[in-house]
Amino acid sequence: MLQTNTSKVSRWDQQGHEHVVHVLRKGTQRTISCDTCGWRRAAQFLPWLKAEEHLAQVHQATVDPSAG
Repeated sequence: MLQTNTSKVSRWDQQGHEHVVHVLRKGTQRTISCDTCGWRRAAQFLPWLKAEEHLAQVHQATVDPSAG
């Protein structure tokens, strides 16, 4: 049986809105999906980096809440 794990990448935009991309890992497959716009994509390599890139490019969300 394959184990499923989820994690998330969250960033804030300049207006103070939180944007979240979830990373779903099932076996060796990873899927990333954005809560804000519904964007989804398979990402075998570096899914968290791809999630951060999506948040920065599409939503201009670059403030990391855990970096404070």
